[in-house]
Amino acid sequence: MNAVLEQISKIGIVPVVKIDRAEDALPLAKALCAGGLPCAEVTFRTDAAAEAIKIMTTNFPDMCVGAGTVLNAEQVDAAVEAGAKFIVSPGLNPRTVKYCIEKNVPVTPGTSSPSDIEQAIELGLEVVKFFPAEQSGGLAKIKAMAAPYVNMKFMPTGGINAKNLTDYLDFKKVIACGGSWMVPGDLINAGQWDKIEQLTREAVQTMLGFELAHIGINSESKEEADKSVNRLAFLFGTPVKTGSGGSFAGTIVEVLNTHGRGTHGHIAIRTNYIERAINYMRTVLGAEFEEPIMKGDKINAIYLKEEIGGFAVHLLQK
Repeated sequence: MNAVLEQISKIGIVPVVKIDRAEDALPLAKALCAGGLPCAEVTFRTDAAAEAIKIMTTNFPDMCVGAGTVLNAEQVDAAVEAGAKFIVSPGLNPRTVKYCIEKNVPVTPGTSSPSDIEQAIELGLEVVKFFPAEQSGGLAKIKAMAAPYVNMKFMPTGGINAKNLTDYLDFKKVIACGGSWMVPGDLINAGQWDKIEQLTREAVQTMLGFELAHIGINSESKEEADKSVNRLAFLFGTPVKTGSGGSFAGTIVEVLNTHGRGTHGHIAIRTNYIERAINYMRTVLGAEFEEPIMKGDKINAIYLKEEIGGFAVHLLQK
């Protein structure tokens, strides 16, 4: 998959924005990046689109900014000249798609039927937009179309919101979702950047779904570990599950047989999408990680390099 589309996949959500005034582009970009989504699809539905893209890409060169509602080659040129890293269109116009391919610009045209998918395959595309997602049959239709077209991936947009976001992202053929619920036009026009930042942060937290998996407690010996885990199980009426390196009292306390990672132990945090969580914490929050713990070819867990309160911290894929 193209490097830009890989970046979009790691972000997970593409804010779809309509900007009426170019001067709104800079504070909007700041709000999106601060909220945890360094990405935007600026729609070519206003005269300010190209200038807005230029402002965003100039001031935030690492931000993944693309152009949406691109209908022809002239708009492709204007978007690319402004700094757009990808092109999105509401439908599949073969002429526009071919032009993007000739220019080596990633393009995700809108599709909603098997015939659209076959055109996209003929044009050599690996990822398409599914639009309007909810009105065209939603996740059920994506799954139905993905069955015969096994190599095609989708970026659904239209009717996606905080309530159905993870339903779409849970399907492995969906690389990301486009949406505007965190960037509503009335808030942009009113300059309510703090509110947009808050909505963006809430969208990221909804996507990642961080929750406590368990707390690990270090011990100096197996005898000490057994004593601790049995006491916890007795007090809270939980079963004891014995493993090779320690035992669990229920599901949320692990007592290790030895002095493991961390001064006192470790804290395990589950997330819906570990690769997206790593990308968010690394690029937005500046966190540093140890080498990941793999399960086959997938990341199963990964530790932060830092200790917090004497505890090592690791992410765990749900």
